[in-house]
Amino acid sequence: MKGGGIENPVFEPPSPDLSRQHPASTAGAGAGVSEAKVEEGPCGWGRCTPKSLQLCNNPEGYLAAYSLLAIFQGIVVNGLINISISTIEKRYDLNSSLTGLISASYDIAFSILSLFVSFFGERGHKPRWLAFSAFMLGLGSLTFSLPHFSSGKYHYGAKLEDTCQIPGTSSVNFTCSAKTKSSLPNYLYVFILGQLLLGVGGTPLYTLGTAFIDDSVAKHQSSLYIGIGYAMSLLGPAIGYVLGGQLLNIYIDIQIPERQDTTYCFALTEMDQDDPRWLGAWWIPFLACFFAIWLLIIPFSCFPKHLPGTAKIQAEKNSETHNDGSEVLVETKNLGKSFKDFPVALLILLKNPVLMSLIIASSSEALVATGFATFLPKFIENQFGKTSSFSATLGGLVLIPAAALGQIISGIVVSKCKMDCRSIIKFMIGTCSVALLLNTVFLFAKCGNEPFAGVSETYNGAGTLYNLTAPCNANCRCLHSMYYPVCGRDEVQYFSPCFAGCASHLFSNMKKTYHNCSCIGKPKRENGSEDFLYEAVPGKCPTQCKFLPLFLTFFFFAVVFTFMAVTPTTVAIFRCVPDKQRSFALGVQSVFLRLLGTIPGPILFGVAIDKSCTLWDINECKTKGACWVYDNERMAYLLMGISAACKVITIIFVVMAVCLYKPPPASAALSQKDSEMVSSIHT
Repeated sequence: MKGGGIENPVFEPPSPDLSRQHPASTAGAGAGVSEAKVEEGPCGWGRCTPKSLQLCNNPEGYLAAYSLLAIFQGIVVNGLINISISTIEKRYDLNSSLTGLISASYDIAFSILSLFVSFFGERGHKPRWLAFSAFMLGLGSLTFSLPHFSSGKYHYGAKLEDTCQIPGTSSVNFTCSAKTKSSLPNYLYVFILGQLLLGVGGTPLYTLGTAFIDDSVAKHQSSLYIGIGYAMSLLGPAIGYVLGGQLLNIYIDIQIPERQDTTYCFALTEMDQDDPRWLGAWWIPFLACFFAIWLLIIPFSCFPKHLPGTAKIQAEKNSETHNDGSEVLVETKNLGKSFKDFPVALLILLKNPVLMSLIIASSSEALVATGFATFLPKFIENQFGKTSSFSATLGGLVLIPAAALGQIISGIVVSKCKMDCRSIIKFMIGTCSVALLLNTVFLFAKCGNEPFAGVSETYNGAGTLYNLTAPCNANCRCLHSMYYPVCGRDEVQYFSPCFAGCASHLFSNMKKTYHNCSCIGKPKRENGSEDFLYEAVPGKCPTQCKFLPLFLTFFFFAVVFTFMAVTPTTVAIFRCVPDKQRSFALGVQSVFLRLLGTIPGPILFGVAIDKSCTLWDINECKTKGACWVYDNERMAYLLMGISAACKVITIIFVVMAVCLYKPPPASAALSQKDSEMVSSIHT
């Protein structure tokens, strides 16, 4: 790689491109085909080219390797990290805005490198770039898991008594001092480093890797192959959501702490999965993916620079480049051989109005998609009263299959109908419009908050709202930093047994119950208190909201139609730019996609969710931590507003792309056919 940069022997220096031949010179077309054939080689390592490997030396074999790497990239980046966000917040005392920054770090690295990787990699050895991609993805996965091994055992405050303390009894002195400030939030930088490494690894995969597919297959098959590849990349998050969600049922330190009960003389488990202090083993799948991804370095290192038959396929493709003179300029100046060509090549793409309209539209959709991918489990958890692990699993089972289905359907439709560039863009308008209509699910499938003493209602008429302390618990010396919700027999949720005024607890059938609770009122059921052998039980009160199935159904189809525009967008970008700038165009799209979409997306959604918080974790030092309770209706309205606004922007710019697109003149297409005929004669 030249131009003042560091040369890497892994990557071959830039060589003449195999792109589709320009109709201006039939002799040049014949020379390009001959040169391309020289670069088509066997599958192997140097002189070691086993016959068995040649069975994979075709577009299907490359697509299989590409799909595996995309699957594992999706498992880590879009699956495991997203479902671990809630656990990481609680374990390392982070709020949603900071965890949104963790999610955005991947896109920061991607956007910085994508222009340079796509520009120089267009003429380089694309499969070897993907071998480098696998190396960096594995390293990033390993780095992301390191905080667990250096942060020590998880301490959740088991030694603190969660009941009301009678004045005069001995208790720990909870005074604020500088020593009590936790260093756990500093691990934020390790998570960001891991995401940056993952971003470096993901850059070649979705720029050079996708362009290599378009190089190697016929024009009408490109959308189908790319759609399959993108769908497989979405299978990764599905696996990550399900696998990671199940592993969250394992205690974070594997061994659950136990204590000896002095009354009954047997060991009692301090905590179970219904306890809000429970944290799952989020780090285990990151280690497993580290080893699996590094194994994929082997297949990518054996592919040739171009697959057999690539030259013939390129010679048969007709140009659909937006007719603004850019294709002639790229061909005549032969841009892309040195770093000096970088500014001119970039300016050509930035002046392409069709390309920029498609890029802004896809960036707007990416903002919404990334925001929901990051915070959908949290939305389900708080809106419908589900556990973290169940919400993560449910979100993955709905979100990911819907996205994959949308990718496959659109790829098949575009391929079978053999749509040209203009028809593809019109198809995108229809899918985005349907997705906008389905987005209204947030208006009627939302849930109100369950009664919460001191937050949404007072303590039986005593105390004030947004104040956990009331006359019934004023002398209990309760800690605001010890969130352990209990559900009273009056069907009201309390921050902790202490704030409920509970003075004692018992174990019945290995289950904990609380008694003598001064703040809990009488049961709301008519049969009275005879049916209640307790005054409060651990955990949140069961939600009365029944809208979860309705929400998931509408949201599923909204995601399907949203992602039906992704594959057509990529194919339309390939068609509307000069042939030698396809990878570079994806690189430019990646920059805008990150800067305008996936980077601000999690941050914007995180800020919106934080704005709906009604009860923060504030310790005795007045330090704000994670949010414990949200205003469900406010959260639903904020997320719906962001989503609807972005989809309107998407539709506007897709319509602009249709209006601005100028197909090449018919004479150019005819001369292209003449060029192919002469090229075949030369061959």
